[in-house]
This record gives sequence, structure tokens and C-alpha cells, in this order.
Amino acid sequence: MKHEGKYRRINCSYYDQLEAFATQRMRSAISYEDTNGTQSAEGIIVDLFAKDGAEYLQLDNGTVIRLDYLHSVNGIPVNYAC
Repeated sequence: MKHEGKYRRINCSYYDQLEAFATQRMRSAISYEDTNGTQSAEGIIVDLFAKDGAEYLQLDNGTVIRLDYLHSVNGIPVNYAC
């Protein structure tokens, strides 16, 4: 399980892909980890932002997910480090 801690940067090209999904307002299927285990969410990415040394995405339904907790977005596995 993931817990708040040191942020692990995702790959720059993966971040670019998240920005593209947001720009295209594409409905996205997201798999991620939280303190309750693996979760899934679906929605349109409306914001990508940094806060307290970590990066996050926000969906149109208000869900906020820390980027290093992602497993995949639209079936594309997350990659780490630029």
C-alpha cells in the first residue's frame, strides 16, 4: 500500500500523455494505489498540479490522485523518472 512520503517523479513523456488526455477532455480509466489498496476511477482529467513537493491529477468528479500512486491510465502503465 502507498502512504504519504517522498514523491517519486513519473516519466516526463508519461506526464505529457496525461496533459494530452486533459487537453482532449478524454474520459480516462485510472488504476491507482491508496491506503485501502488498488482502486479504480473514471473521469476527465481537469487539472494537473504540484503541491507540497508532489504532483497530482484531478478528475471532473473531484477525485485527486497523487501521480506516483498511479498504476495505469487508459491501460498505459506508469513509467518513472525522466
